[in-house]
Amino acid sequence: MIIEHRTFRLAAGADEGQLLEADRRIQTEVAPFQHGFIRRTTARGADGRWLVETLWFSDVDAMAAAEEDGPAVDSFRVCVDPASVEVVRWTTLD
Repeated sequence: MIIEHRTFRLAAGADEGQLLEADRRIQTEVAPFQHGFIRRTTARGADGRWLVETLWFSDVDAMAAAEEDGPAVDSFRVCVDPASVEVVRWTTLD
């Protein structure tokens, strides 16, 4: 299993409400239909960074999902400062 740890900051001009609505769309319209998807959660840090933690069955599944496109994904991407994005994938040992 893969744990994908994605952190980012809001894009200039984006607000928390806009991000949360876009995140809700990802949670309901996109993520559950991705091959290998297990679970996804979003959190906000006190320092203004955001975290999306996603569990995948394999690294191949995680990489394929990163290529996903469409209106819901686009609405999320416009909320994210691309220069702030950091993605780390971890392989579980159990």
